[in-house]
Amino acid sequence: MGGEDPHIHVESKVVRGDAAVRNVMASTFGLAGDLPSVVTTGCGLQVPFAMTSSRPGKVTCLACCEHARREHLRFAEEIESLSGMPGSAIGPAQGKQAADRHRGLAEMFHTGES
Repeated sequence: MGGEDPHIHVESKVVRGDAAVRNVMASTFGLAGDLPSVVTTGCGLQVPFAMTSSRPGKVTCLACCEHARREHLRFAEEIESLSGMPGSAIGPAQGKQAADRHRGLAEMFHTGES
């Protein structure tokens, strides 16, 4: 990448992004690993991590917005399916709440809302 791309992208693992894992580790154990300097995006480019965002209103790459939308919708279905299984760590009501949150994020990526 020549550094000429002005767009803000989304990481390809938008739902299970490395930054989210890093934040959980830092808040739980006080450990903070280094974030990668370059990441693969939803549109397939490799860009500096600083040129990515997980916030719908900040992402300007349309292909990345569509990727994030699809990933959040897919994850919502996965959550609902798994929460209804016997022995699941979360119940159907909690699963529906989490799925609804991801569907809301998917809609925000679709409309470009913050």
